[in-house]
Amino acid sequence: MDGVINIYKEKGYTSHDVVAVVRKTLNIKKVGHTGTLDPDAEGVLPVCIGSATKLADYIMAERKSYRAEITFGTETTTQDASGEVTASYDFEYDEDKIKEAVKRFIGKQTQIPPMYSAIKVNGKRLYELAREGKEIERKTRNIEIFDIRTAEFMPPDRAIIDVDCSKGTYIRTLCSDIGKYLGWGAHMSALTRTASGSFTIDKAVKLEELKNAAVEGRAEELIIPPDDVLSEYKRVTVSEKASKYLYNGGKISARYLSCDKKPSEGETVLGYDSTGKLVGIYAYTFDKEKESFFIKPLRLML
Repeated sequence: MDGVINIYKEKGYTSHDVVAVVRKTLNIKKVGHTGTLDPDAEGVLPVCIGSATKLADYIMAERKSYRAEITFGTETTTQDASGEVTASYDFEYDEDKIKEAVKRFIGKQTQIPPMYSAIKVNGKRLYELAREGKEIERKTRNIEIFDIRTAEFMPPDRAIIDVDCSKGTYIRTLCSDIGKYLGWGAHMSALTRTASGSFTIDKAVKLEELKNAAVEGRAEELIIPPDDVLSEYKRVTVSEKASKYLYNGGKISARYLSCDKKPSEGETVLGYDSTGKLVGIYAYTFDKEKESFFIKPLRLML
C-alpha cells in the first residue's frame, strides 16, 4: 500500500490520533499526516502511507483553503474558542466594516505565530511554554493570503470567512488580527479545512468509512496513487541504459530522458524508469560546464 488517503478529520481527534487509527486499520507502520489540524478543527487531512510518506513535504507546501467562523468582541489566550478570555470589547456590528477589514488582509504579509502552537523553540513546543505561563518572542513568518471572502454575516457578533492561503498560515491569528484592525477584538470560534492542494473536502473520507472499507476488503480503493497526487508535475522517463543511475540516486543527462513536455530549467519533475515505474522527484537542471541539461534527485520513492 503506497499512496495518500484524503481523510476528513472530525472534531475531537488530533492529527496524530488520525495517523494512529489509519496505521492500526491498515496494519501498516509507515503512516504520516501532511499538516496539523487542531483537535477542535475539522476537514481535509491528507494521510500518506508506505513510500508516499516521502511526499508529505510536497503536499504540505501546497496552498490551503479554510472556512472559519470569527467571533468579535473577545480575545482569548489561544486566539480560538478553547482559550480563556483575556479582553472584551463593546462594538457596533457593521457589515461594511467587516468586509473592508477582511479584504485588507489579501496579499503577502508577515504573521507572528501564536504561543499556543506546535512550533519548537530550543527543543520545546510553544504551547508547552504557554501552559507554564511563559511567553517568549517569536520570529515572524512570511505568508500569503491569495484570497479571502466574507461568506456570511451572523450578527450580533460573528461572521464566516473563506480563506485561500499559503503553507504556515495560522487562521486563528488571522481572525485575531482582523479583530484588532477593527478595534473590536476577535477570536476564531470554528474552523474547517476545505482543501489542501488537490485534496478537497467533498472527496474526503471519515475514519469510520475507512474502517468499514478495510473490513470489506476495499481499503485500497480509497488510496490515491503517488502519480495522481503529483499529477501537476511534468514527467520524464529514463532509458533502460540509464535506469540503474536512477535507482542509485545519481544525476542523469537529458540525452537519456524522454518527456511529453520539456521542463523548464529548475523545474521539479517526476522521474520514471524505462518500465514506467515512478522512482522519485527530481530537479531539471542545467550544467554550465557541460552545457547540457540533467536531472538530479530531490526525493527518492524507494
